[in-house]
Amino acid sequence: MVTYEQSLDQRGLLVVLTGPSGVGKNSIIDALREEDPRFFHSVSMTTRQPRKGEHNGIAYHFTTKDRFEELTRRGDILEYDTYCGEYYGTPSAPIDRMIQDNIDVLLDLTVNGALELKRKCPNAIIIFITASTEEALRDRLLARGTESEEAIESRLATAREELGRINLFDYWVINDVIADTASDIRAIVKAEKRRVSRFFVDECTL
Repeated sequence: MVTYEQSLDQRGLLVVLTGPSGVGKNSIIDALREEDPRFFHSVSMTTRQPRKGEHNGIAYHFTTKDRFEELTRRGDILEYDTYCGEYYGTPSAPIDRMIQDNIDVLLDLTVNGALELKRKCPNAIIIFITASTEEALRDRLLARGTESEEAIESRLATAREELGRINLFDYWVINDVIADTASDIRAIVKAEKRRVSRFFVDECTL
């Protein structure tokens, strides 16, 4: 039980951003960390090939499918999902260390990965990020210049399916202006740190 003398900020928060591909999750995380470097960005692991300009350990930890499956069998992956035929997952050790050290952790997960993590960690904050319209999302995907028209249409079809699950999330934030979106998320985090029920929900075991 939490006593009056105990700090309300004894443990860091798990803050999960999810939503359709191309909605700007990494840009939001960059803005949050620029404003408050105390946020720790947990870099996901993936088996997909790096895109132009992506560096190992910064955008993702890039690995092979065999290595990813080995880590999963060992229990070293907190959550994982497949997207467009590739694995995406979260190594558990750095998150456990940061949470125990009272550091707030930002994660960029797939929709399925976010929901899996929430089942394991009820205190995690899962936030669904969308563009204002499907056309706006299409424009962002086109602007990346990394995928074919066919691949973009596939991602938009997946986005429509993901939107049908938005009711399963804690918060919904529309990303039109990065700075405004980051401000909304900071407000969510501040409020969650004062949520009474948070102190009576079992944390996950990482």
